[in-house]
Amino acid sequence: MFIESPSTAVEPVISISNLNHYFGSGALKKQVLFDINLDIKAGEIVIMTGPSGSGKTTLLTLMGGLRSAQDGSLKILGQEICGASKQQLTTLRRQIGYIFQAHNLMTFLTAKENVRMSLELHDQYLHQDLDSKAIAMLETVGLGERVNYYAENLSGGQKQRVAIARALVSHPKIVLADEPTAALDKKSGRDVVELMQKLAKEQGCTILLVTHDNRILDIADRIIYMEDGQLKSDDIDVVAKVN
Repeated sequence: MFIESPSTAVEPVISISNLNHYFGSGALKKQVLFDINLDIKAGEIVIMTGPSGSGKTTLLTLMGGLRSAQDGSLKILGQEICGASKQQLTTLRRQIGYIFQAHNLMTFLTAKENVRMSLELHDQYLHQDLDSKAIAMLETVGLGERVNYYAENLSGGQKQRVAIARALVSHPKIVLADEPTAALDKKSGRDVVELMQKLAKEQGCTILLVTHDNRILDIADRIIYMEDGQLKSDDIDVVAKVN
């Protein structure tokens, strides 16, 4: 099924055509994604929802270059990554920000050092004051007083804010978020996604957010429902399905 994005003359930042994906091989080979077609344009905030095991995270990892696409076409920022080399995938990943449920902070680094680490992956920032840029980003997410704190001394919401700062400090063109509010209470979760929305709009980047949290659906420009490895149309019935 084809999911149409709003009409635009600009090439989509994510363009997927007839994408299939399999786990295992031989007699154990199992298809997990079926004929995925999807376009996402620059600056769009898209939420992908659906039951556990429906293929949402698998699709997200393919878009992020964390897995190799196997069958079909998957273009990210105009580059075909189906069949891409490891080096091509590494280059792609440097243009994408990632936010995960578990925030994945380096516990032996401070908040500032976690954010700075993201900048160190980009040659264009190496001649700049990385500490100042990291601190400025942490101030933007409301953690100016916590720049030298280690993860164990931060609350769940604060850890996720550090993860957002780390993802956005290098001004990526795309941010992929997998269940970013799952471990947070209602207020912290709301604060986190509103912060993502604000910063993404300011930077003009695209957000694709996978979630089961129906309390945050209203931040999206578009909601896509996924079930049994297939994308369903984004329409008025989507909200009813996740409530």
